[in-house]
Amino acid sequence: MTLFYVVQHAEKEQQPGDQGLTELGRSQARRTAQWLSRRGLRTLVSSPLRRARETAQAIVAETGLELRVDARLLERTNWEEGCSREEFMADWAASVRDRDHTPRTGVSSREAGARFRALLLDYASVPGPVAVTTHGGATVDLLRTLLGDEALSPKLLHEGVPSCAVTTIEGLTVLDIASTEHLDPGGRPGGEAWRPVRRRP
Repeated sequence: MTLFYVVQHAEKEQQPGDQGLTELGRSQARRTAQWLSRRGLRTLVSSPLRRARETAQAIVAETGLELRVDARLLERTNWEEGCSREEFMADWAASVRDRDHTPRTGVSSREAGARFRALLLDYASVPGPVAVTTHGGATVDLLRTLLGDEALSPKLLHEGVPSCAVTTIEGLTVLDIASTEHLDPGGRPGGEAWRPVRRRP
Protein backbone atom coordinates (compact mmCIF):
# COMPACT_ATOMS: atom_id res chain seq x y z
CA MET A 1 0.00 0.00 0.00
CA THR A 2 1.32 3.44 -0.91
CA LEU A 3 2.14 5.73 2.00
CA PHE A 4 1.00 9.35 1.55
CA TYR A 5 2.14 12.33 3.59
CA VAL A 6 -0.57 14.96 3.04
CA VAL A 7 1.01 18.31 3.89
CA GLN A 8 -1.05 21.39 4.70
CA HIS A 9 0.62 24.40 3.07
CA ALA A 10 2.60 26.68 5.35
CA GLU A 11 1.27 29.96 6.75
CA LYS A 12 -0.05 32.14 3.92
CA GLU A 13 -0.46 35.86 3.40
CA GLN A 14 -3.85 37.16 4.54
CA GLN A 15 -5.16 38.67 1.31
CA PRO A 16 -7.39 37.63 -1.58
CA GLY A 17 -6.05 35.99 -4.71
CA ASP A 18 -3.27 33.46 -5.14
CA GLN A 19 -1.50 34.05 -1.84
CA GLY A 20 2.12 33.20 -1.20
CA LEU A 21 3.77 32.27 2.09
CA THR A 22 4.70 34.60 4.94
CA GLU A 23 8.22 34.65 6.37
CA LEU A 24 7.02 32.32 9.15
CA GLY A 25 5.43 30.13 6.49
CA ARG A 26 8.71 29.78 4.63
CA SER A 27 10.39 28.70 7.86
CA GLN A 28 7.61 26.16 8.52
CA ALA A 29 7.98 24.81 5.00
CA ARG A 30 11.76 24.35 5.39
CA ARG A 31 11.34 22.52 8.69
CA THR A 32 8.64 20.27 7.23
CA ALA A 33 10.80 19.59 4.18
CA GLN A 34 13.71 18.57 6.40
CA TRP A 35 11.46 16.14 8.27
CA LEU A 36 10.07 14.69 5.05
CA SER A 37 13.55 14.30 3.53
CA ARG A 38 14.21 11.59 6.14
CA ARG A 39 11.12 9.63 5.14
CA GLY A 40 12.44 8.22 1.84
CA LEU A 41 10.11 10.20 -0.42
CA ARG A 42 9.94 9.05 -4.03
CA THR A 43 7.17 11.26 -5.44
CA LEU A 44 5.97 14.84 -4.80
CA VAL A 45 2.71 16.34 -6.04
CA SER A 46 1.13 19.73 -5.30
CA SER A 47 -1.94 21.85 -5.76
CA PRO A 48 -1.41 24.54 -8.43
CA LEU A 49 -2.03 27.39 -5.96
CA ARG A 50 1.04 29.40 -5.02
CA ARG A 51 0.99 28.72 -1.26
CA ALA A 52 1.01 24.96 -1.86
CA ARG A 53 3.63 25.15 -4.63
CA GLU A 54 5.93 27.29 -2.45
CA THR A 55 5.58 24.72 0.34
CA ALA A 56 6.39 21.99 -2.17
CA GLN A 57 9.42 23.88 -3.48
CA ALA A 58 10.97 23.65 -0.02
CA ILE A 59 10.62 19.87 -0.30
CA VAL A 60 12.18 19.96 -3.77
CA ALA A 61 15.16 21.87 -2.32
CA GLU A 62 15.69 19.15 0.32
CA THR A 63 15.03 16.08 -1.79
CA GLY A 64 15.73 16.97 -5.42
CA LEU A 65 12.42 15.42 -6.42
CA GLU A 66 10.58 16.57 -9.52
CA LEU A 67 7.40 18.45 -8.63
CA ARG A 68 4.15 17.29 -10.20
CA VAL A 69 1.13 19.63 -10.14
CA ASP A 70 -2.42 18.28 -10.02
CA ALA A 71 -5.56 20.44 -10.01
CA ARG A 72 -7.46 17.78 -8.02
CA LEU A 73 -5.60 19.10 -4.96
CA LEU A 74 -7.10 22.58 -5.24
CA GLU A 75 -8.98 24.03 -2.28
CA ARG A 76 -12.76 23.68 -2.54
CA THR A 77 -12.94 27.48 -2.89
CA ASN A 78 -10.45 30.33 -2.75
CA TRP A 79 -10.80 33.90 -1.48
CA GLU A 80 -10.76 35.90 -4.72
CA GLU A 81 -10.41 39.58 -5.55
CA GLY A 82 -13.71 41.47 -5.44
CA CYS A 83 -15.12 39.35 -2.59
CA SER A 84 -14.98 40.67 0.97
CA ARG A 85 -13.48 38.44 3.65
CA GLU A 86 -16.86 38.36 5.40
CA GLU A 87 -18.61 37.12 2.25
CA PHE A 88 -15.95 34.51 1.66
CA MET A 89 -16.09 33.23 5.26
CA ALA A 90 -19.89 33.00 5.14
CA ASP A 91 -19.73 30.98 1.93
CA TRP A 92 -16.98 28.79 3.42
CA ALA A 93 -19.04 28.15 6.57
CA ALA A 94 -22.01 27.13 4.43
CA SER A 95 -19.83 24.62 2.58
CA VAL A 96 -18.70 23.14 5.92
CA ARG A 97 -22.27 22.76 7.20
CA ASP A 98 -23.60 21.30 3.95
CA ARG A 99 -21.24 19.08 1.98
CA ASP A 100 -23.37 19.57 -1.14
CA HIS A 101 -23.29 23.39 -1.01
CA THR A 102 -21.39 24.76 -4.00
CA PRO A 103 -19.54 28.01 -3.19
CA ARG A 104 -19.71 30.91 -5.64
CA THR A 105 -16.24 29.94 -6.86
CA GLY A 106 -15.10 26.35 -6.55
CA VAL A 107 -16.77 23.04 -5.80
CA SER A 108 -18.69 21.44 -2.96
CA SER A 109 -16.97 19.69 -0.07
CA ARG A 110 -18.28 16.37 -1.36
CA GLU A 111 -16.82 16.93 -4.84
CA ALA A 112 -13.48 18.12 -3.43
CA GLY A 113 -13.26 15.02 -1.23
CA ALA A 114 -14.12 12.71 -4.12
CA ARG A 115 -11.51 14.19 -6.47
CA PHE A 116 -8.82 14.00 -3.75
CA ARG A 117 -9.71 10.34 -3.13
CA ALA A 118 -9.44 9.68 -6.87
CA LEU A 119 -5.97 11.25 -6.87
CA LEU A 120 -4.83 8.91 -4.08
CA LEU A 121 -6.06 5.93 -6.08
CA ASP A 122 -4.23 7.15 -9.20
CA TYR A 123 -0.99 7.83 -7.35
CA ALA A 124 -1.09 4.41 -5.68
CA SER A 125 0.61 3.10 -8.84
CA VAL A 126 3.66 5.42 -8.63
CA PRO A 127 6.72 4.88 -6.42
CA GLY A 128 6.14 5.95 -2.83
CA PRO A 129 6.17 7.29 -0.25
CA VAL A 130 4.33 10.23 -1.82
CA ALA A 131 4.23 13.76 -0.38
CA VAL A 132 1.16 15.80 -1.31
CA THR A 133 1.07 19.56 -0.64
CA THR A 134 -2.46 20.86 -0.52
CA HIS A 135 -4.98 22.86 1.52
CA GLY A 136 -6.79 22.53 4.83
CA GLY A 137 -10.27 22.44 3.38
CA ALA A 138 -9.29 19.86 0.76
CA THR A 139 -7.68 17.68 3.43
CA VAL A 140 -10.75 17.86 5.67
CA ASP A 141 -12.97 17.12 2.66
CA LEU A 142 -10.91 13.99 2.00
CA LEU A 143 -11.09 12.91 5.65
CA ARG A 144 -14.86 13.44 5.70
CA THR A 145 -15.09 11.22 2.62
CA LEU A 146 -12.83 8.47 4.01
CA LEU A 147 -13.94 8.48 7.67
CA GLY A 148 -17.26 10.30 7.98
CA ASP A 149 -17.89 13.43 10.03
CA GLU A 150 -18.50 11.50 13.25
CA ALA A 151 -14.87 10.30 13.29
CA LEU A 152 -13.43 13.82 13.17
CA SER A 153 -13.09 16.34 15.97
CA PRO A 154 -15.38 19.40 15.79
CA LYS A 155 -12.23 21.54 16.08
CA LEU A 156 -10.83 20.03 12.90
CA LEU A 157 -14.12 20.47 11.04
CA HIS A 158 -14.64 24.10 12.04
CA GLU A 159 -11.14 25.50 12.65
CA GLY A 160 -9.25 23.55 10.02
CA VAL A 161 -5.77 22.12 9.71
CA PRO A 162 -2.75 23.92 11.24
CA SER A 163 -0.08 25.27 8.93
CA CYS A 164 2.30 22.54 7.69
CA ALA A 165 0.48 19.82 9.64
CA VAL A 166 0.99 16.35 8.14
CA THR A 167 -1.80 13.80 7.71
CA THR A 168 -0.55 10.26 7.06
CA ILE A 169 -2.58 7.87 4.90
CA GLU A 170 -1.68 4.36 3.75
CA GLY A 171 -3.70 3.47 0.67
CA LEU A 172 -7.06 4.86 1.79
CA THR A 173 -6.52 4.10 5.49
CA VAL A 174 -5.95 7.13 7.70
CA LEU A 175 -3.08 6.60 10.14
CA ASP A 176 -2.63 10.05 11.68
CA ILE A 177 -4.36 13.40 11.27
CA ALA A 178 -2.81 16.88 11.23
CA SER A 179 0.33 16.14 13.23
CA THR A 180 2.57 19.13 13.95
CA GLU A 181 5.14 17.20 15.98
CA HIS A 182 7.87 17.90 13.40
CA LEU A 183 7.37 21.64 13.97
CA ASP A 184 7.74 21.32 17.75
CA PRO A 185 11.20 20.00 18.59
CA GLY A 186 10.29 20.24 22.28
CA GLY A 187 8.66 16.87 21.83
CA ARG A 188 4.98 17.57 22.51
CA PRO A 189 2.99 15.12 20.37
CA GLY A 190 1.36 17.29 17.74
CA GLY A 191 -1.41 15.09 16.43
CA GLU A 192 -3.05 13.69 19.54
CA ALA A 193 -6.16 15.86 19.47
CA TRP A 194 -6.68 15.14 15.77
CA ARG A 195 -6.48 11.36 15.61
CA PRO A 196 -9.56 9.66 14.14
CA VAL A 197 -11.99 7.99 16.50
CA ARG A 198 -12.16 4.98 14.19
CA ARG A 199 -10.57 3.86 10.95
CA ARG A 200 -11.93 2.15 7.90
CA PRO A 201 -10.58 1.72 4.39
